[in-house]
Amino acid sequence: MNIFIEFECRIKKILQSSDIKMKEGQELDLSRISIEAPRDPFHGDLATNAAMVLARAVGENPRHLAERIAVLLRDDDDIASVEVAGPGFINLRLTDGFWLNVLGGIIRRGTDYGRSDIGRNIKVNVEYVSANPTGPLHVGHCRGAVVGDVLANLLRFTGYDVVKEYYINDAGGQVDVLARSVLLRYRESLGEETGKIPEGLYPGDYLVPVGKALADEFGDRLLAMDEDKTLSIVRERAIDAMMHMIRDDLSALGVRHDVFFSERTLHADHARAIRTAIDDLTLRGHIYKGKLPPPKGQVPEGWEDREQTLLRSTEVGDDMDRPLIKSDGSYTYFAADVAYFKNKYDRGFHEMIYILGADHGGYIKRLEAVAKAVSDGNARLTVLLCQLVKLYRDGEPVRMGKRTGNFITLRDVIDEVGRDPVRFMMLYRKSDMPLDFDFAKVTEQSRDNPVFYVQYAGARCHSVFRQAREVMQIAEPCRDDLAAHIDRLKDESELALIRKLAEYPRLVEMAALYQEPHRLAFYLYDLASIFHGHWNRGNEESRLRFVQTADRELTFARLGLVQAVADVLASGLGIIGVEAPGEMRW
Repeated sequence: MNIFIEFECRIKKILQSSDIKMKEGQELDLSRISIEAPRDPFHGDLATNAAMVLARAVGENPRHLAERIAVLLRDDDDIASVEVAGPGFINLRLTDGFWLNVLGGIIRRGTDYGRSDIGRNIKVNVEYVSANPTGPLHVGHCRGAVVGDVLANLLRFTGYDVVKEYYINDAGGQVDVLARSVLLRYRESLGEETGKIPEGLYPGDYLVPVGKALADEFGDRLLAMDEDKTLSIVRERAIDAMMHMIRDDLSALGVRHDVFFSERTLHADHARAIRTAIDDLTLRGHIYKGKLPPPKGQVPEGWEDREQTLLRSTEVGDDMDRPLIKSDGSYTYFAADVAYFKNKYDRGFHEMIYILGADHGGYIKRLEAVAKAVSDGNARLTVLLCQLVKLYRDGEPVRMGKRTGNFITLRDVIDEVGRDPVRFMMLYRKSDMPLDFDFAKVTEQSRDNPVFYVQYAGARCHSVFRQAREVMQIAEPCRDDLAAHIDRLKDESELALIRKLAEYPRLVEMAALYQEPHRLAFYLYDLASIFHGHWNRGNEESRLRFVQTADRELTFARLGLVQAVADVLASGLGIIGVEAPGEMRW
């Protein structure tokens, strides 16, 4: 149950059947009524803006209207008190019985609690990582990988039909640089003295095994071939090797894409896909031949002082028209972007999410323009930018540089601290904010380490059940038994836990709708904090302990509460892709 939607519906139903009407006597427009949690919990459990948004249409002072609405709401058996605050906000406090009913529902639904169908099975394509296949993933790719993966999981959990996609940039000049870099390593494997690696080639040792594999397969035959044929073979083997490495790195992080889309397929058959996309846009008046104006300041990518084939992207929201075909007849990189978007749209995706690095901010307007032009405004495109991750070790920055061969890879980080801390901590800041990742902090066992703190709360839940089995010989109880006596829960600390659990369905829906997966990590930490606080009260006051040897019914009731906490923690951690261990030591 989403209690916010539940009470929004109740309030609207009460107003519809009331004598409160608009000044002209028409039915009320209830579309702007909302239910929120008060900023200060002391004010109540829920707050509504009903009087504030209806006052003008009704022709009454907002506070006076709020008093009228409050009288109506007090007839609801689940509302313990109604108070009017400020200029006309209405604060509601719900009965203990209502919260206990919510707990019963959580217990019965288990880890499916919070799952919803708000997505209505809408097809969504989430593209993330999409690193050039020129080497192993570094920690900068890690953040986008986690944000994209968890967002896709959230969307699936809330009823969307999601495809996780990786776009392989395997058709650009960087792939030719990769092939020449591997060819150098191949010659080294044959015993040649190649000297210092030339400027502009990739120097990383990760290419050594690729060169050796080529030597094992071909011997020295590649040296006798035509250079174009040699580079074609090396390019193919190098891309395959790099993508195998990238897939392994992603798998270690718990990331598995549904689709790996090769840019080369857009250039196949004389770039048929690109030509088709441009022809389609031409028929709809989005393409013209012309010159771009001289650049001001930094020269934009693809600018030429000659006639080119251009997309009228300024007519669909961009800040300049974009070249698709250069004056020499070759296609721009942007032309492939257009064809790729059309490919997604033709596959039935009308909602597309791109997770990009912070250095791609300039791509947002052009991608949004492509979406409008290709789909006639029927597709929704969202670009989420992930800011940089700064690595620290013992308080000192860890420096990296991708082309120096001295960078910190994603796999280095996973091997040192484990998958769970990496995934959780990559969400512990909003993605458009810089993130500091300290190797020491993410492995310490303390409240200051959020992933440990959350996982430890789940492990404590399991320890309660082990204690119940050992002390009271309570076998694994069924969920109906756990829910049968929850009316015994009376303490405010217990009710505070239930209120926090009740926020979960709305939390996951909002995180999905606003595409902000970090909200889930923050929520789980807050839930764990409340649970640990309640646990500590039990250490101080024996009457609050979960297992009460002299009161079997109360023990079952508290086991039900613990089960609900364990289920929500497991559900949230599952969406994040982090283990919920049954036992941990502190």
